[in-house]
Amino acid sequence: MSLHSSLRVDKAGAAARTVLTRVERIKELMKKGQFTAASSVVNLPKTKVVRVKAGKKKVKEAGAAGAAGAAPAGAAPAAGAKAPAAKSPAKK
Repeated sequence: MSLHSSLRVDKAGAAARTVLTRVERIKELMKKGQFTAASSVVNLPKTKVVRVKAGKKKVKEAGAAGAAGAAPAGAAPAAGAKAPAAKSPAKK
């Protein structure tokens, strides 16, 4: 039996949680040293959930030789440079 597409769990939605469970909050507070074994599990202080965004990588600029002009015919492209894509035959 297959699962209907509307019932599938999206992994991306699980990664963007902003609310922590009590156990997760206690673990975070223990890392910071704000919770001990004698502390109460009720009225816990708020914990901030830090979201990390992956930044775009900066493209390294080519040296003066790369910017001067085209490479000689038959030479391999410089490291990090994209080679021209070969055209595929047209399909009918």
